[in-house]
Order: sequence, then C-alpha cells, then structure tokens
Amino acid sequence: MQVENLALFGGNAEFDTDLLIVGGGPAGITIAREFFNTSTRILILESGLIEEDPRFGALNAVESIGEPTSQAQILRRTQFHGRNAPLWSNESQGFGVRCRVLGGSTSAWVGKSAAFDDIDFAVRPWVPHSGWPFDLDVLAPYLNRAAEALNLGPNIYDDRLWKILGTQPPEPRLDPELLQSFFWQFARSRIDKLDIMRFGREFLMCDAPNVRVLTNATVTRLRVNPEGSAFEGAEVSTIDGLRSQVRAKAAVIAASGIENPRLLLVSNDVQRSGLGNQHDVVGRFLMDHPGARLGRFDRKDSSSVTQRFGFYGAKLAGRTHMYMHGMALSRKIQEREGLLHCAAYMMEERAPDDPWDALKRLLQGRSEGLVSDLAAVVSSPALVAKGVSRRVIESDRVPQAIRRFGVEAIGRHFPNFAAREFQTRGLPHKITGLSIEAISEQRPDPDSRITLSHRCDPLGVPIARVDWRVGSDVGRSLARLGQVIASELPRIGLPTPLLEDWVQQNEPRAPALIDMGHIIGTTRMSPDPKRGVVDPNCQVHGVAGLYVAGSSVFPTAGHANPTLMILSLAIRVADRIKTDLHARRARVAVGAL
Repeated sequence: MQVENLALFGGNAEFDTDLLIVGGGPAGITIAREFFNTSTRILILESGLIEEDPRFGALNAVESIGEPTSQAQILRRTQFHGRNAPLWSNESQGFGVRCRVLGGSTSAWVGKSAAFDDIDFAVRPWVPHSGWPFDLDVLAPYLNRAAEALNLGPNIYDDRLWKILGTQPPEPRLDPELLQSFFWQFARSRIDKLDIMRFGREFLMCDAPNVRVLTNATVTRLRVNPEGSAFEGAEVSTIDGLRSQVRAKAAVIAASGIENPRLLLVSNDVQRSGLGNQHDVVGRFLMDHPGARLGRFDRKDSSSVTQRFGFYGAKLAGRTHMYMHGMALSRKIQEREGLLHCAAYMMEERAPDDPWDALKRLLQGRSEGLVSDLAAVVSSPALVAKGVSRRVIESDRVPQAIRRFGVEAIGRHFPNFAAREFQTRGLPHKITGLSIEAISEQRPDPDSRITLSHRCDPLGVPIARVDWRVGSDVGRSLARLGQVIASELPRIGLPTPLLEDWVQQNEPRAPALIDMGHIIGTTRMSPDPKRGVVDPNCQVHGVAGLYVAGSSVFPTAGHANPTLMILSLAIRVADRIKTDLHARRARVAVGAL
C-alpha cells in the first residue's frame, strides 16, 4: 500500500483510479479493506496527515447558529470533548467533533459500539419522518462483518448477553414494561492491547498493493458529466493550495456528517443547487445524540451501582471483550407515552481538584488557577506516585507478552477496573461519585440542517453553516428516563439517585444538553428522491457512480453510538460497488466487440 503526501507532486498533478474514496476515517478505510486483494484500484484521499497537525484545524471550522448556545452547554461540551480530542476547540467547532487525520474520528473516540434495535428502523406514528427503507434483518450479515472489523464480540446488546457472559441475569430484574438492559461493547486494538482501535494505525499495518493513500489531500469539488447524471472526478488541494485532479469510475464520499453534505452543496458547476439536491434535501434532517446528566450517586453508593451497571468481561474465541451495562426505555413505554429511544449509563465523577487533570493543565500551560492546580498535585502525592508506577509498567521495558497477558486477565476477571484503566489511560483519578449520563435519538426535523456559509476556509471553500435544532421531546424523553430509573433502582435493591432539578420537575429543556459528535442524517437514505439524498444502496439520486458512506445516510439516529452501524452500511456499499463496477466492465467489454 502506497501512502504519499499530495504536496510531493506539486500542483496540477493528475491521478486515475477505479474507485475514489473521499475520507480516510472508519467508513472510508472499511470500504477500502473490502477491496483488498482485488484488481480494483483504490485511491483514498485523506484531508489530514498520518498524525494530527494543527495546521489543518481551520478546515474544521463551522458557523454554528443553532444549539448548543448556553454557557452551561459550552462548558460541558468543552469538558466532555476536550479530554479526548486535544486539537479540538469549541471556538472553531461550535457543533461537532472532527479530526482531520488518517483514521478520522477513531483518533479521539473511546471505542464504544452497539447496534440499533428493531424499533429504530420502524415507522413510528409519534416520530415524524421515521422509518428506514429496510429492517434490521437486512443488515444482520453486514453487522457481523462490521463487528469482526471492529474486533468486537457477538452482536447481542440485550439480556441475551448474560448467557454469553456465562452468568445468570441479576435479580430482581428491571420491569420490562419500563426499562430494558442495554449493553455497549468496546472496539479494542489488535496491535496494542492497552488501547482501543485506531483505524489509521491499524490500516497502515496492512499489505494491499491495489490501495493508494494520498494525505494532505482535501477534496474541494466533485466533477460530473455535462448532464449531471454520472460521476467523473474530483478537484483536490493540499493545505497550501496546490490543486490537482482525480479521475475515477466511481466514488464514495465518506468524509463525515458535516463534510458529506458540504461537498455535495459546493459541487454546483452543473446542478446549480448542488449534487443530489434537486429537491432541497441535502443538509436537512441534521441529528446528533443529545446528551445530558440525569442525576448522580454519592461515592458511598457508587460501588453497589457499578457492580450491576458497570463493566463485564467475556473471553470468546481467545479474545476478551468488554461490555458496559446500561438501561434503555422499553419499546412499550415509548409507544404508550410517545417517547424517543434513549438510554443511560454510569460514569465516575472526577473531583475538581483531581491531581492528574491539574498536572496536565500545568504541563500544557493551560492552567487558569496556577496556585490551586499546584496545590492539587502537591496534596495528592499517593495518586501521582501510583500513576507514575503504572506508566513504568506500560513502558517498553516490560515484555509485551506479560503486558498482554495482564490486560486480558484483568479485562476478564476485573472488568470495571480494566474499563477504568482504558478510560483514564492508566492514571488514577480522584473520584467523588457516580453520574447517570444519558443519550437520546432526535426526531428528524427538516429545519435542523447544514447549509453553506458566506465565510470560506483557507482553500476558498464555503464553510458549513450549522443550525442544529433539538425538539422538546428530547428533554421530555430524557426526563422520563431519569424518573423511571429513580423509581426502579430502589425496587431492585439499589440506592436512590439524586436527580437533576430539571428531571425532577419534568422540564422539557435540559440545561446542559450537548451534542455527542455523532452527526447524523444530513444525506439521508430514501427510495424517494423528494425525501432523501441517497437511495437504499447509498447512491446519490440521479448521479450514477457517486455513493455516500457514514451516519449522514441514517434516516433516524437511534441512541446507540453509530460506528458499528456506519461500518455495516459501508460494507454493504462496498458489495454494491463491486457489482456495479463488474457490470460496467462487462458493458465495456461488450462494446469493444
């Protein structure tokens, strides 16, 4: 596999390939992998480099005119997203989290994965614009292939998992009329047992002579034939503005829920409203997974809660898989009360004077309270010393075999401890309690959308103008989830949580509701071009050879983290493209006779 920086070719270079993939994130890389060891020539264009570089940050800027707007929201999303994405800032990305680097969002994610439920595919009368063009059964074989790509265990996310875990379900059980168990699992690296899966790093280890990767290669415009009915190529630029051209038989846009519609809209040379936008659908139905805190437990009550709603480890086929146990509103209560699909999980709370957070701020020169941060470090020498000792254990001086054996054994027998190690990167933090965090789907809203701003990025391309709208049904559903949890936990013998005021008072607006960086729906799938941008095979309506991959094609959002679903659809798209390219070759062969 060739990996080259586009800048090495200077300006006005020309490239020819069979399949062009725009974006080197999990969707694009997964599609490329499906063509390994074939005769199809693959060219991946990655806007960033192999490692994140701050020079590319300006290309991520958006103009946010919708949610989130309050100072409480901005503070919370800064704390939430800033921990995992060091080059991200709320100032440039007032909505969303994007990483321009080979591997895309997996450079900043935590590996959390799950599949959608049946209800997420259904047409629901209380959720306008709901329903997919196919049901979960159609995706089942692709979900299994996607799980293997993510190094996951079986695609089971409800109470059937207890059998896989080799244990009986905890008693008493949750009332199935109200709540159901929901599990997430975590994608772990195949090359570093102490880390989660980073797609860029794993992809670079592959041997694929038919795959070529160009980094520092930002697509600025897509090219179609004079009739606008077929894809032909793309204009691509380095960060310094050196322009080149790519010709391809087919292309997949896999550049994120913001970049996918943006690129379709700016490619308006032939179709003045943009590609696939004859009916003004591109960019509409913007969704995320609104997240909010429902309540908390004091430290003294945390242990009993995490024993049940914590982490579990299972060894299957020689691999240890990590699962996190949470709760989701049952289908029955959703139907009965007209609620959205939402779920909750438990997270440890770090103290404001946590020494490792303080030390990190000091070392990075970001401390706004120099004296207090120094005091936090000095007052917790035991925690700091413990963290240093763990860093020694993780060093290359400890044999890799011993490290791997320890990680697998701890993950299997002490899953809560192992999960804490992954989440905190092995640093012992000062914990004050346990919070109940929740995420919800959104009702698809055509007025929640992405358009083009009058402002341009450094390459002269209009940046995305984001108007994210969150309906009151999100807050109502999340509040109801918190209330049900508060009534159910004491019934099954667990402590009663202290609910947030807005949950207790059943207010429709959560004060610190934020986006989770799961950008969904902006190039939605529908067999009707008046209702969607791509057809059920993810081909752009009216443009042969142009496909879209990623969560932007989801008609509804579910509540599950989207990566597993993204990969399943990406593999399905790859299979479709193989068929289409084969048919094209057959037509060319017949025409040559």
